[in-house]
Amino acid sequence: MTTQEILKLCGKGEQTPVQMKERVTDAYELGKEMVCYANERGGGLIIIGVNDKTGKVNALSRTEVQEQTGLLSQIATDLVHPAVSIKAENVDVPGGQLIAVTVLEGINKPYKDNKGVVWVKNGANKRRIVDNAEIAEMMSDSGTFRQDEAIIPGATIADLDRNVVKTYLIKRFEASYKSKDLTYEQIQDASADELVSLAASGMTVERLLKNFGLIRSDGGITYAAMLLFGRHPWRWLPTATVKCVSFIGNSLGGTEFRDKMDDLDADGGILIQYEAMMAFLKRNLHNVQVDSDFNSLGQLEIPVGALSEICSNALLHRSYSWEAPIRVFVFDNRVEIHSPGALPGGLEVEDVLSGTSLPRNKMLFTHGAFLLPYSGIGSGFLRARELDDKMEVVNDTKKKEVIVTFWRGSNQERVRVTEFGNGVTKKSNGAQQKVTESSNGVAPSKVKLPGKEQDIINFCTVPRTAAEILSRMGLTNQTKNRKKHINPLVEQGRLKLTIPDKPNDPNQKYVKA
Repeated sequence: MTTQEILKLCGKGEQTPVQMKERVTDAYELGKEMVCYANERGGGLIIIGVNDKTGKVNALSRTEVQEQTGLLSQIATDLVHPAVSIKAENVDVPGGQLIAVTVLEGINKPYKDNKGVVWVKNGANKRRIVDNAEIAEMMSDSGTFRQDEAIIPGATIADLDRNVVKTYLIKRFEASYKSKDLTYEQIQDASADELVSLAASGMTVERLLKNFGLIRSDGGITYAAMLLFGRHPWRWLPTATVKCVSFIGNSLGGTEFRDKMDDLDADGGILIQYEAMMAFLKRNLHNVQVDSDFNSLGQLEIPVGALSEICSNALLHRSYSWEAPIRVFVFDNRVEIHSPGALPGGLEVEDVLSGTSLPRNKMLFTHGAFLLPYSGIGSGFLRARELDDKMEVVNDTKKKEVIVTFWRGSNQERVRVTEFGNGVTKKSNGAQQKVTESSNGVAPSKVKLPGKEQDIINFCTVPRTAAEILSRMGLTNQTKNRKKHINPLVEQGRLKLTIPDKPNDPNQKYVKA
């Protein structure tokens, strides 16, 4: 560092990455500053020989430089735990020298002072960390802790949904099953354990998940296993869910809304949560007429692929340390998707938009590719931006969240479907007309179903038996209940049979159409 460079820094006064001390008179206080910078992304600089109040230079003599340098090394070793790396550089200035102390960002966060207190920068000042979630995020950034690898006390393999596990296996070992010339019916009729054995002789579901690290050797269920396959993850992880609201107007503080997703709609792992998010967005956004044929179905005003990428990204890359749900807001002029946790590892918005990937939840990222519609190579933001160049991304480090905004609005003709009374209002070019669910031009996905019915649609993202569906609804597996609650969804084209030519087959299951 040159004389001109250090004097320029001194003239700017103290700021987040730069602190000044006239002399090291309080070793403990300086140790706290070193702790802050070791925990800070990018580290920081401490300049010795400058009054921190006035910015006036009070250069050190040669003897003082030697004494202060030795004290700095001792503080970095003895008063910071674990010890931090510093680089002390002597810079000539009129009247003597200044010491520029570079404190590198540490790789073993969180760093503490010798009293066990964790400190971080807060502007030019510092603050004590007491929130376990913030400490977990720091550990995650440095790679010393992965939230999705943590164990959920009390959870067992019985809390995992075998049907979702089966869907995962079919996708994961698809090539293996094809090489054995297995038919679609044979694969669908096989149990999860049978599918595992077909892929690896003698293997069981539990042994496979243990080999993958999703279940610990002692049977402990990881966050990743629960989020991927859990029957009711919210019972164990209450905030690992999704909240969706469609507001009237453009204010988050608005009190009127068109649609609000029932919590039951997202009662399941990331696959069911993804389906619930996408179903909500599709029924609350416009269809845009892109073909000259008036009877054409049109396309969603925001590209489905872009929404899919960001919804998948939120589920897989959100911070599960922060106790907050993913939030999806539909306004008149935009859609916002709020994902808990700032970008990990010091990534900036420009990095993720150019395709840089640094997975926060490595297990979810690795195994989620066999459940959610994404490539698994970590370029979701890049693909979403290519599909919608108006998409905006904000990395809010203060609120600890990433916000993705899709702007609505187009000069093209729009068809909007919202719920009114017993029917649906279809609005085009300023005119309104009442239509029913079966009217031509209204896609079934645009009609808001009652909470239980929508929940069943999402539940059947993977094939389910009638008994499983009715059990989820709290009903017994009787003919009258099947006729009342399942058959109408089949007739409407919302569910389809896995064995369509044999409706009464004992192995019959229902899957989302």
